[in-house]
Amino acid sequence: MINKRINSNRNSGFHFSTGLMMTLLLVMVAVNTFAQKPEGYIRYLRTGNWAKQMAAVEYMSKQQRDRMMYMWGNRSEYKSFANLWFSPSGSKFEDSEEKADRDDEGYNWRKEEYTIMRNFETQTIHEVEYILGKTYIIDDSLHFPNWKILNDMKEVAGHICMNAFYEDTLKMQKIIAWYALDLPVSTGPERLGGLPGVILEIDINDGAMVITADKVEMKPLTTELDLPKKVKGKKINETQYYGILKKHFDERRAAEEPPFWGIRY
Repeated sequence: MINKRINSNRNSGFHFSTGLMMTLLLVMVAVNTFAQKPEGYIRYLRTGNWAKQMAAVEYMSKQQRDRMMYMWGNRSEYKSFANLWFSPSGSKFEDSEEKADRDDEGYNWRKEEYTIMRNFETQTIHEVEYILGKTYIIDDSLHFPNWKILNDMKEVAGHICMNAFYEDTLKMQKIIAWYALDLPVSTGPERLGGLPGVILEIDINDGAMVITADKVEMKPLTTELDLPKKVKGKKINETQYYGILKKHFDERRAAEEPPFWGIRY
C-alpha cells in the first residue's frame, strides 16, 4: 500500500523501494488483466467548501470574500455521492440519491437533472444539466480539457494513480486530477476526462471541491450505459453551453457577486 505521494527526482530518476516495485508489478499485471475490457462501477464522494469557493473568486474584494467566509464559518462544508459506470465503449456519470452526510437533515442534493453520457465508439456526449433554472440537453462530439501530465503518484481507492493539471479560465478553477494506471478508460467524474486512465480523484482550487472515489467495483455491465429516460429541456451544443456560462460569469463579474449560485461548481 502506498500511503503518500511518490515524487520523481529530476536529477537521479525514481527511487523505488522493494514494496513499491512489487506494487508497480501488480499494476502491470492489472493493466494486462483489464486491457481488453476494463469495466465497472465507481462511487465518488463530492466534498465542497463554500468558504474556499468564495475565496477563489479573485474579482471580489478581500473584504467581500472575508465576509462570505465568516458567514459560512463551520457550516461551509457539504457532501454528496455520485456514480460512474464505465467500459471501453462508454461511460455514464450522475448524482446519487444516496445520502453522504448524516447531518443534512434529509436534504436531497439531487433536486435537478444531471447526467453525462460519453460514447467512445461514436465519440459523442449526451448530457442533461440544470443551469440557472432551466434544463438543457447537450448533444455534441466529445471534448476534453487540455491536460498537463505531471509526475506524482499516489493511491486512490486501492489503485495507483498519476496526476495531471488543468486550468479552467472561465470558471476560475485550478484542477488537479488523479487517474488510475490500471483502468485505461478515458473518462471521469463531472465533465472531466481525456486522460490515459479513469480519473479517481479531482481537487479544485485547493480543496474548494474534492471529488474522490471511495468505492471501485470491477464487474460486467448490462444496462447501466443505456440512455436515461427522456426529459424535457432545451437542446444545445457545446459552444452554446459555454456561451451560457460565459454570459453568466461576465454578469456576475460586473456585479462583483459570487458566480456559483445556479450552476454546478
